[in-house]
Amino acid sequence: MKKAILVANGFTPSKSLINSLIKLGYTFIIGVDGGNNFLIKLGIIPDLVIGDFDSIKKVNLKRLNKLTKVKIIKRQNDTDVEKAVKFLIRHKYTEAILLGGTGNRLDHSIANISFVLKYFDKIRLSLVHLDSILTPYSGDVTLATKINEIVSLYTFNPETLVTSSGLKYRLSKTSLMMGVKDSTSNLAVRNKVKLNIINGVAIIIRNLKLVLSNGLI
Repeated sequence: MKKAILVANGFTPSKSLINSLIKLGYTFIIGVDGGNNFLIKLGIIPDLVIGDFDSIKKVNLKRLNKLTKVKIIKRQNDTDVEKAVKFLIRHKYTEAILLGGTGNRLDHSIANISFVLKYFDKIRLSLVHLDSILTPYSGDVTLATKINEIVSLYTFNPETLVTSSGLKYRLSKTSLMMGVKDSTSNLAVRNKVKLNIINGVAIIIRNLKLVLSNGLI
């Protein structure tokens, strides 16, 4: 499987997190416009720089032009993150982790979460926000968990139903549509949580360190 890291212009990821993801096979790094400012500070040269470049510092763009591949896309129908996601899809990447996808711009944060769902059938895109990771799932799912780990679940379609085993607050063909009902701060009571998600996609939010300790399962 081809896996990638996207670094956008939101909350700054740590170098140790990026190194942990690389060890897990996320070896291709895309710097998304202003996200490259962070990468330069961290001493990381991305494999690709992409965007319309209205946020990257000119001195950083000039430097990266000499060191890596730079792809300027002026098209304004897509955000820079979406341009990067489409690039990965075209090049047959199957999984990606978005870092810096949330920040001071709430609209950008919401748009980036929407891409997780929008492109689910083409690429599995997870999004990191500070100490949390959001990942989409569908069908039969087994999560490696720790007892009392918080597992929050949401869906966006009333026809999407979730059944669980291994959660304190059990779900049985339950609709968890945002704005109607959710399963925030549910708790794992076993070392494995099993889910059956039908008729759509559920997003699950968990603690990043705990997920990394289990290899992003």
